[in-house]
Amino acid sequence: MTDVRKDIPAEYKWDITALYADLAAFDAAFEETKAAIVAFSAYEPTMTQNAPSLLAALDAQMAVELQLHRLYEYAQLSSDVDLSDNAALALRGRVQNLLEEWASATSFVNPALIRLEEEKLQEWLAGSKELTAYSRYLHGVRRFRPYTLSDEGEKLLADMSGALSSHDDIRGVFAAADMQFGKIRGEDGKALQLTAANFVTQLMSSNRRVRRAAFYKMYETYDQFGNTLSALLQGFVKERVTVAKVRGFESSLAASTFNDEVTPDIMHNLISTVNQHLDVLYDYYDVKREALGVPRLHLYDVYAPMLAAETRTCTYEQAVELVLKTVEVFGEEYRNVLEDGIRNRHWVDVYPNRGKRDGAYSTGGCDIDPYILLNFTGTFDDASTLAHEAGHSMHTWYSSGNNPPQDASYTIFVAEVASIVNELLLMRGQLKEATDDARKAEILDQLMELYRTTLYRQTMFAEFEETMHTLCTDGVPLTKEVLCEKYYEIVKRYFGPRVVCDQPIAMEWMRIPHFYYNFYVYKYATCLSAASAIVKRIESEGEAYVGKYLDFLRCGNSRSPLDSLRVAGIDLTRPEVVEDAVADFAATVAQYRALQNKG
Repeated sequence: MTDVRKDIPAEYKWDITALYADLAAFDAAFEETKAAIVAFSAYEPTMTQNAPSLLAALDAQMAVELQLHRLYEYAQLSSDVDLSDNAALALRGRVQNLLEEWASATSFVNPALIRLEEEKLQEWLAGSKELTAYSRYLHGVRRFRPYTLSDEGEKLLADMSGALSSHDDIRGVFAAADMQFGKIRGEDGKALQLTAANFVTQLMSSNRRVRRAAFYKMYETYDQFGNTLSALLQGFVKERVTVAKVRGFESSLAASTFNDEVTPDIMHNLISTVNQHLDVLYDYYDVKREALGVPRLHLYDVYAPMLAAETRTCTYEQAVELVLKTVEVFGEEYRNVLEDGIRNRHWVDVYPNRGKRDGAYSTGGCDIDPYILLNFTGTFDDASTLAHEAGHSMHTWYSSGNNPPQDASYTIFVAEVASIVNELLLMRGQLKEATDDARKAEILDQLMELYRTTLYRQTMFAEFEETMHTLCTDGVPLTKEVLCEKYYEIVKRYFGPRVVCDQPIAMEWMRIPHFYYNFYVYKYATCLSAASAIVKRIESEGEAYVGKYLDFLRCGNSRSPLDSLRVAGIDLTRPEVVEDAVADFAATVAQYRALQNKG
C-alpha cells in the first residue's frame, strides 16, 4: 500500500462528511458555536436562583459542548491523517482556541454548583424530572468541593488551559512530522525507510539482522533529540504536579485517580501483585529464547514471532471477517452495527501514509459515529488491533445510545475493558478452532504477547510514570540522563537476569505518547484483568452472562466506574482479579511450552 494518502482508495479512508459536508459547513458551525459561547455569560447571575434557571444553564452548557465535540472531532480527524498538513493543523488550532474560550466562559459554573446548598439542590431535584437527569453530573462536580479554587483561581486555570495541555500535541507533531529515522536494509536486502508506524513491524521480523538494525537505528535518532523530548515530558509532568498541588491533592496520582472515582490503591495493588509474579514473565522469555533458538534473548528479539513469519500475515479484509465472526457472541445488534460502520459508514482509516499519526485509536460520542484510526501493515497483530478498537467503538455506541449526553461518556478507568474483551475473544476463538499444533502455537504466541504487553509492560510503564511524578514533586529535574537512568533500572527488573537489556532501551520512554496521558497506562493492565474475567464468564455462562456484559457497555457514566463493572460481576477492588489474570498468562505460557516440548 502506497504511503501517499491521495493514492489510497476511498474505501480504506474514513468519511468525515458525516460530521460536516465541507469546510463551509464547519465554518458556519464554528461561528454559531462561538456566538453561543459569548452568550453563555448571561447564565452567570441567574444560574442558581431556582430549578428552572439551573436546568436552562445546564441544557445550554451541554448544547455547546456537543457542538464543540463535533468541531473537535472534525479537526482532529482531518489533521491526524497527515500531521504535516498545515491547513488541517490550523483547523485544529482554531478549535483548540475555541475550547479555551469555552473553558474561560464556563469557569463560573463549577464554583456556583459547589456553593449551592445541598438541601436546596435536593429540593430542586425532587421537583424536576428534567433536572434529575443531571443528578450524576451534579454529583461529579460537587465531589470536587475540597479541591475547587476561588472563582478567580478557577478562571485563571481555565484561561491557561490551552498552554497547560499543549505538550502532547507538540510531541505528536514533532515525532510524526519532523523526526526522520533513516533507512535500514529490510528482509529483502533493499533499503527500507524506518518510521514510527513500521518500527514494531520490523521488530517482528524473523530476520534477526533486521530486528537489530531497526532497534539501534530508531534509538539512534531518538538519542539526538533526547534533550528536547525530556524537556517536553518534564513540562507536562511539572504541569500535572503543580495543578494537583494548587488544588490541594496529595499528589498528581491522587488527583488523577480521584477524577476516575477510584484511589491510588488500585494502581499500587496492581504494581505490587505484578512484581510478585515477575517469575511468570521470566518463564515467558525463556520460552521465547528457546523458540527463537538464540543463546541469549536481546530486547530487539522480544517482539519476534516464535513461528515462521509467513503464518502471521493477514489482509485487512480477512481481519474484518475475523472480528465480525468474533463479535457474533454478543448478538445480532452488536455485529450488524459494527459491520455497517466498517463496510458502509467508513468508520475506519486503515493504512499508514506519510505524516499520519502513528498507533491506533477509536473516537466518537453523542450523535457522532465512532471513528477508528489504524496503521494496518498486514499482520495478525493488526487484526487484534482492529478487534481492540472495534471494542472501543461499540462501547461508545452503546454508551451514547443509552444515556443522555451528560452521562454518555464512559470514564477512562473502564475505557479499555471492552477493547481487550474483543482481543481475548478473537484469539481464544481461534485457539478453539485450531486443528493443528502449529496453528495453536501461533495463537498462543499472540495471547502471550497480549498479556506481556498489556499486563506486564503497562504496569512497568506505570511504575516509571509514578517515578517521574515523584521525582518532579521532590524537585529533581527530569533531564534526559535522569529519565534514561530511572527507566533502564525498571526495565532491567522487568526483563530479569536472563535477558540482555541492550542499553538503547533506556531511551524507550521517548517514543511512548501515553506518558502524556496522566496515569492512563496502568488502566490497560487493570482493564485486561477485568476483561480476562469477563471472557471466562462469557465462555462458561453464555448468553445469560452476555446480557450483563452488554448492560455494562450501556452504563456510560450513569454509574461510577467500579459500580458499572459490578454490573458485569467484576470487582476490581479485589486483588484476586489481577492474580487470576496472571494465572491466565502462566497457563498460556505452560500450554505453549507443552507444544514446544511435544515438537
